Amino acid sequence: QAQLVESGGGLVQAGGSLRLSCAGSGRTFGETAMGWFRQAPGKEREFVAGISRGGEIYYSDSVKGRFTISRDNAKKTLSLQMNSLKPDDTAIYYCAQTSRIAFFASRDHLADQRSYAAWGQGTQVTVSS
Repeated sequence: QAQLVESGGGLVQAGGSLRLSCAGSGRTFGETAMGWFRQAPGKEREFVAGISRGGEIYYSDSVKGRFTISRDNAKKTLSLQMNSLKPDDTAIYYCAQTSRIAFFASRDHLADQRSYAAWGQGTQVTVSS
């Protein structure tokens, strides 16, 4: 069973930046797609960004152009660079690993929470205005 641990959250002013990291421990880390999701208070968890094993990258419209997802399979690390942060970005951020071992992945697949078998515990990001 893969284990994922997020870090890097915190409090930042609007317009600032944060970099989230997710450390994986499973042997399949480099063989599956990975994603970032977030859940704001009173809202459902939503897709933020996803990256396939083959390097395909997808973003939600709300973060496109401001966030950058990347992965280092050798270090079993998933990252999310967040720039130009807004108060609406305040949420708990979760990294997740899909269950299917595949080279390619569609946006629909990565945006669907049901595609993911392992989740981290989450890290809080708070953006003040």
